[in-house]
Amino acid sequence: MVGKAAPAPSSFNGGFGAFCKVLRPNAKVDASFFAHFFKTGDYRRKISSLAAGANINNLKNEHLDDLEIALPPLPEQRRIAAILDQAETLRTQRRAALAQLDGLAQSIFLDMFGDPVTNPKGWSIIRLDQLVRPDDTINYGVVQPGDALDVGIPLVRVGDVVDGNFDPKALKRIDPAIEAAYKRSRLKGDEVLVTCVGSIGVVALVDPAMKGFNIARAVARVPLSEKVNRTFVASYLRTDFVQRYFTAELRTVSQPTLNIKQICETQVIQPPLPLQQTFATRIQAIAALKASHRAALAGLDALFASLQQRAFAGLL
Repeated sequence: MVGKAAPAPSSFNGGFGAFCKVLRPNAKVDASFFAHFFKTGDYRRKISSLAAGANINNLKNEHLDDLEIALPPLPEQRRIAAILDQAETLRTQRRAALAQLDGLAQSIFLDMFGDPVTNPKGWSIIRLDQLVRPDDTINYGVVQPGDALDVGIPLVRVGDVVDGNFDPKALKRIDPAIEAAYKRSRLKGDEVLVTCVGSIGVVALVDPAMKGFNIARAVARVPLSEKVNRTFVASYLRTDFVQRYFTAELRTVSQPTLNIKQICETQVIQPPLPLQQTFATRIQAIAALKASHRAALAGLDALFASLQQRAFAGLL
């Protein structure tokens, strides 16, 4: 046995103490090696499969006590732990760089346009629906999309919009006959999307390659006119000012819901279009950097998973 599961100490109490286990490795085990062992996918799945309970799944001490771990000599444990620690540090640094780029985008917005709460630059203010194309409206999408198909029309759902991005290849595809009833929400490739059921206020720009796709009922489509820059509007909708407005306007039935009416009534500052375009150019440069960091992080994640697997298979 390499350690012993113990009840959570009092410092864990406060509603969650009963759901925490403290693992204390003995002198035969390097603590960092031990921690990495419990982060591996295989053992996380194994532990999850052992948990049981009437209302909340719970892991018993004996389940942890009976887990087996291949234990190399202590110097080897430390060598393996050092490699995994270094790989984890690189992943952490990439995540921090992405967070800093997010902060930079917000700083640029505030520097160029001021805080929307106080509007110190005195920009005129109009409703979001006044910035929409004259022949279009802000609207929801498909209410009942039906079963997923291997071949069909791609559908953007709330879960597909993550950090302002989505993978078109991962989208659910629906029957064209169902989609045909929702031509009004069919994407033209230049809209702003806002999630409005469950996960509220996540904003994304539609890529031109997504022309002809559609959206689910829980996503709002904002088709902007040429008198406003959509990158500026998307960034504005992400500000704390607008996000607080969205939260304040929620209606709750089975899930928190933001209605089209509230989205239409969103107050938007109106700086001159050339200034909006200058801002968009800067944000696009930041977006390119973020894409590079995301790709590097994905590579590091894959490398870390491989190192983990090899480390606890005795191959590292």
